Amino acid sequence: GMGIRHSEFNHSKTDPVGFLQIWLLPDTKDLSPSYEQRAFDLAGNAGKLRLVAAKDGRESAVKVHQDVDLYAAVMKKGDRLSHSLPPHRHGWLQVVRGEITLNNLSLGAGDGAAISDVGELAIAAEDETEFLLFDLA
Repeated sequence: GMGIRHSEFNHSKTDPVGFLQIWLLPDTKDLSPSYEQRAFDLAGNAGKLRLVAAKDGRESAVKVHQDVDLYAAVMKKGDRLSHSLPPHRHGWLQVVRGEITLNNLSLGAGDGAAISDVGELAIAAEDETEFLLFDLA
């Protein structure tokens, strides 16, 4: 193919690395290859969802060729936030570290939850937490 070649590895000889590889299929065929990488200050925005990827690249998010808004968040124990999913949209929540309660469902590090036919998401941090929230067509 005509894709991008890249490599991921742990630069540290002593510290372990955690890694999530996430694939989103593009909504268009035969796109020219492209690559974006950006750092986001999630700790400075604790307790809030930060848009990190979107079809239109708004709010300095990485641009993706799919109808998805991808949010990242870090929360301190006791933090609460909510997110509305409009009708006919779905969600996926992936807990990176920590523990949360999502609409009365307990989730821990490594857990994911598929979300459909739920208008309002209520997220409460039960511990220092980091997660990804996909708002999907």
